[in-house]
Amino acid sequence: MKRAVFAGGCFWCTEAVFIRLKGVHNVKSGFTGGFIKNPAYREVCQGRTGHAEGIRLDYDESLISYADLLEVFFATHDPTTLNRQANDVGTHYRSAIFYTDEEQFETAKQYMRALDASTIFEDPIVTELTALEAFYDAEEDHDNYYDLNREQPYCTYLIDPKIKKLRTHFKAILK
Repeated sequence: MKRAVFAGGCFWCTEAVFIRLKGVHNVKSGFTGGFIKNPAYREVCQGRTGHAEGIRLDYDESLISYADLLEVFFATHDPTTLNRQANDVGTHYRSAIFYTDEEQFETAKQYMRALDASTIFEDPIVTELTALEAFYDAEEDHDNYYDLNREQPYCTYLIDPKIKKLRTHFKAILK
């Protein structure tokens, strides 16, 4: 098993997407990229810790590649808006990849360059590419939030379209 850490805005959205992929296990919402240890959700949301809301996942390389994970990551959030995803605004909603080794760094760097060169996105990619230093698990009530709260307006308006896109464009790698 390999490990990957992504921040694509609200961790509820990112978790809901990645938990559905073949070969992906142990998806956990949490905080990374900040300057204090063991931050609480409230502190992160107030912008006092420097952390991003993110997910940590383990994946089986024989079933899904890191490049596949990157493709899903960039297809299911807007990597061109700085510190914002839809109505969620603040540094904790930034787009970021926290690489765990040199191979992930090189793969992500090349992938982002190729995306920028392709002009798939109208604006330049602002996704942060940073070495993972620490990942702090979020409180348990954030785990599997989408599947437990689908009737919530946030889930209906922001997460449902991501899941629909996933089912439409990534059928081959869904569980």
